[in-house]
Amino acid sequence: MSTENETGTQSETETALVPWYRKPMQWVRWLYDWTLSWADTPYGTPALFLLAFAEASFFPIPPDVLLIALALSKRGRAFTYAGVCTAGSVLGALLGWYIGFGLWQWLGVYPECPQFEGGAWFFSHIPNFTCEFFGMVQELYADNAWLALFGAAFTFIPYKVFTVAAGVFNISLTTLVAASLVGRGARFFIVGTLIFFVGPPVKNFIEKRFDLMVFIFTVLLIGGFVLIEYML
Repeated sequence: MSTENETGTQSETETALVPWYRKPMQWVRWLYDWTLSWADTPYGTPALFLLAFAEASFFPIPPDVLLIALALSKRGRAFTYAGVCTAGSVLGALLGWYIGFGLWQWLGVYPECPQFEGGAWFFSHIPNFTCEFFGMVQELYADNAWLALFGAAFTFIPYKVFTVAAGVFNISLTTLVAASLVGRGARFFIVGTLIFFVGPPVKNFIEKRFDLMVFIFTVLLIGGFVLIEYML
């Protein structure tokens, strides 16, 4: 009992001693570990499907982390997991579209961007939902909706903003589904192929250089926004 108390006290002390600029990274690490924990349960595959489904419409955690963990645990099923992830993401994109098409106005008007006539809950609570970004997506759709959706599906640009906006701005379901299948399928099957042929070194690299991976993710995210600007 005393050992457990000492361990808990030590953990709390270590947490308290973390510099303020490292605490966001510690939170990301906790989120990463929590996502990975599903791979050690019998519910790993359903969790992957649900995570991919939710991320495409409202949830902030990308499913790639769990996809990698599951594929590493059973490399022979790497492509199956990629397929599950793709299916969940495409169906989640449909949910996002229906939220934008049928529920948007019921969510209240956000005072800072009344021109969108709804979506207050998303603007108030969901990361990346901003008036500026939403307006940018609207312009991208006016230019080339399929290319905009594909770019968001394949990269780390927040896809949920695009799927909800697709419903708000009446983008056809055919365009949404086609872009989601190609973009998300390419992204997740590239991950599955990498795991199938490379295997454990991928996980070891992530574990040993986690801070670097978060940095790379941030750079890719910023790069996605730069790509949007270029497309405009």
